[in-house]
Amino acid sequence: MRSIMVAMALCVPSLTMAGGSNYNVIPGTLGAVAGKVTEWNVPTPKFARDPAPAPDGSIFITVMFGDRIARFDPVSHQFREWDLPRGAHPHGLVVDRKGLVYYTGNGNGTIGRLDPASGKVVEYKAPSGGSPHTIVQAPDGTFWFTVQEGRIGRLDPASGTIQEYKTRGGPYGLALSKDGAVWFCQLSGDRLGRVDPATGMVTEIDMPRGSGPRRVAATPDGSILWFAFYGSNELVKFDPIAQKVLKKYELPSGGGGGAYAVTVDGAGFPWVDEISGNTVVRLDPATGKMQVIRLPTTNTGIRKMIIAADGRLWYMGSHTGKIGMIE
Repeated sequence: MRSIMVAMALCVPSLTMAGGSNYNVIPGTLGAVAGKVTEWNVPTPKFARDPAPAPDGSIFITVMFGDRIARFDPVSHQFREWDLPRGAHPHGLVVDRKGLVYYTGNGNGTIGRLDPASGKVVEYKAPSGGSPHTIVQAPDGTFWFTVQEGRIGRLDPASGTIQEYKTRGGPYGLALSKDGAVWFCQLSGDRLGRVDPATGMVTEIDMPRGSGPRRVAATPDGSILWFAFYGSNELVKFDPIAQKVLKKYELPSGGGGGAYAVTVDGAGFPWVDEISGNTVVRLDPATGKMQVIRLPTTNTGIRKMIIAADGRLWYMGSHTGKIGMIE
């Protein structure tokens, strides 16, 4: 393990709870999963991606190449869309407890805030620009995000200020552990990264060459992290307090399956998709048994998945323009 001191330290209160998925909605559990898949066509299929749950039960998605945010109502099956500044190319998003949508402007180096009630958009410029990628919200209300050029950012929504912390290796997915630490994937560096929010210290843990850590999700209590190793097509169980890998699980599609998105339900069962295998896999950590759900549409292209409060899994098929639900 190696440590890298960053230029600016954080002053935030001690955090004891990760908040489950870090998306302000506590993930539920279905118990028995039938594996039924339902899909709906999105209005603007211009590389729509990353879904996020809202407190009211709706699902928001980014429409990356359409410069839009879309909302899907699971009850009425109706969509609504909002336009964003041209060139924003929204990537990740999270809905806060008031229903405001914060998204990463991958195309213009910003964090944006959409008020769905008024349609008003406010942009916060990342100091070093770059390509903001994935975003989550901490229990203290601040937002953490990755920047693909080698930085981790923190936005204070009260002041609109952004602090940046230098790292490397193509930062990608991120999640918070129970001690409040920010864990992120270094996709091109084959490393796991950690930011200590109290000191601003960035540390790294080397993973096997070619493993390609891509996405990460926390259990509801933040005591375990699950990483998707894209390069080796493995699901990895990780103890963030001991800072060590507990177990690796080879996924059904083999070496070229492309483990990508990962999320965890209320029972602590991780779900991961194999983007090349076109499957979603649910793992029982107690037995090691995997439930493999084959997607109905060829080349779906799932890049992010979430578990809603009722335990159903939601994904966005970026290649097909379809939002999907598994129950």
